[in-house]
Amino acid sequence: MQLHTSLRLPQCKLQAMLRRCGLCFFLMIPIISYAQENDEKIIKPWVDSPVNLPAAPATENLLRFYSNDNQSFFIDHKSISIVADGSLRYTLVSISRSGAKNVSYEGLRCDSKQKRLFAFGRADGSWSNSRRNEWDSFSNDGVNKQHSSLAWDFACEGGSLAGTVENIVQRIRHNQSLRQFH
Repeated sequence: MQLHTSLRLPQCKLQAMLRRCGLCFFLMIPIISYAQENDEKIIKPWVDSPVNLPAAPATENLLRFYSNDNQSFFIDHKSISIVADGSLRYTLVSISRSGAKNVSYEGLRCDSKQKRLFAFGRADGSWSNSRRNEWDSFSNDGVNKQHSSLAWDFACEGGSLAGTVENIVQRIRHNQSLRQFH
């Protein structure tokens, strides 16, 4: 190793200083790594997993999970999945008191209390992609409580999904709300 001569330090002192600086640098690597990991978690943007639309829902696969005065809401238990981004995906079927039926393929995020509509079901069993690509907040206020009921009664606990798809299906099937444990 050739040292720069303009420093005018004896070579042994310069080597000792470099060793100390190198040691200081190596001692700081865990701190730098920790800070970089934490920064990444804070600023890392949400990236949706690819959308794979399921088959049209069959009546025998529908589980009722919420009703109000005007509608009943069902989830197609064959369509429920937990995807790589950590969200829950499912087909939602709403049937009004007069018999009108709406079908949608949706996503639910427990960590941010958000929902997203990916596609609308058509009468022929095909799907029409939603033009809206945003996640929207949901709450337990107002008349449309189907998303909050699905989340807080059956799917989410402590900001994350409460178990596996099978756990969620069993809670819906047996109407075992997660809220009863709080």
